[in-house]
Amino acid sequence: MTSTTIGRVLRDRNAGLCLGAVVVSGFGSTALWLVSGIWVKELTGSDGLAALCQFALWAPTLIGPLLGTLADRTRRRPLLVAVNLALGALLLSLFAVDTGGRLWILFAVLLVYGACGVVTDAAEAALVPAAVGTELLGDFNGLRMAANEGMKLVAPLAGAGLFAAYGGARVALLDAVTFVLAGWMYALLRVREALPSPGRASLRARTAEGARHLWGHDRLRPLVVAGGLTMLTSGVSGAAVYAVVEGLGLAPAYTGVLYVVQGAGSVAVGVASGALLRCLGAWRFGGAGVALTAVALVLSALPSDAAVLAGSLANGLGLPCVLIAGLTAVQRETPDALLGRAAATANTLMFAPTALGIAAGAALVECVDLRVLLPLLAGARLLIAAPLLRPRRTATSRPPIA
Repeated sequence: MTSTTIGRVLRDRNAGLCLGAVVVSGFGSTALWLVSGIWVKELTGSDGLAALCQFALWAPTLIGPLLGTLADRTRRRPLLVAVNLALGALLLSLFAVDTGGRLWILFAVLLVYGACGVVTDAAEAALVPAAVGTELLGDFNGLRMAANEGMKLVAPLAGAGLFAAYGGARVALLDAVTFVLAGWMYALLRVREALPSPGRASLRARTAEGARHLWGHDRLRPLVVAGGLTMLTSGVSGAAVYAVVEGLGLAPAYTGVLYVVQGAGSVAVGVASGALLRCLGAWRFGGAGVALTAVALVLSALPSDAAVLAGSLANGLGLPCVLIAGLTAVQRETPDALLGRAAATANTLMFAPTALGIAAGAALVECVDLRVLLPLLAGARLLIAAPLLRPRRTATSRPPIA
């Protein structure tokens, strides 16, 4: 299954180039993601300012549907090339950040960086169906997830090592190089795109069209809602990870082991997701993944090192499923003219709740026993999974849009 999935993608020239762009840019982005906080902490000694780096990167996702309209206003391949090259140039400005008084440059760059990431994610999601074909979407999206999770395992170590040896500016230079390489790979794609019609609708109206499409589509709405609710609960459970480790009588650093195990599970399911999607369909694949994360929470509540490790692995295997299923369904069942907005809206609805979950979890973990909180979250996830796993009446189902 694994070799088949990887082979299907890498044998396709466009799919291989798109995946290569994701890998190289993801490596640089993940390295800078870690180093930006370390950089601020070293210059200021402030934990709060260091945490603001992550806020600056994530804040633009809150206006994802608006930013996603840009991916529907022009051809996606030139947009991806231009944005990646522009980011490569922008990152060079971080060579000027050498004192706490110039940190505003870093925060400004991170905000633009986050906004460009929303635009490129939407443009890539909209371009991939035309570049690789609908038959490869599940395989590609799974390997894309596997690549992103794989970068989280290796890029932070590389970034931290480079920062320790040469400073933050060199990490920014590394990230700039990866964006230039990604832009070059997108430029090599062989895909025909018609210039979108400018239309007369206002920006607000065009933005709303993507949300209306998702909410009005009886095959997409349940997947996107399930993805958002699952990520909401993942934020709560993620905030409890230190309490889980403390309950085992282990040092806080052990959380790193749990994250590595979870990441390995996500890489594995990403590689296998194309075949699983073809076998199970988007709803059952997503629902089964959510149900597996419910089992993971029960295991994490047990006072056993082995059970908690197994729970981390199960969480890594299950959590990406509904996200991959949701994105693939959006790409397959959304008209091309709407795809950038719909993909950006879906990403916002599925990922933005994570921040709310983390905030709620930070409060709940202080006042609710883990032996109560984690099983309750597991029950909630089973309720989330239930609509995706129940049999559907074909009369109410829509056929995929080619």
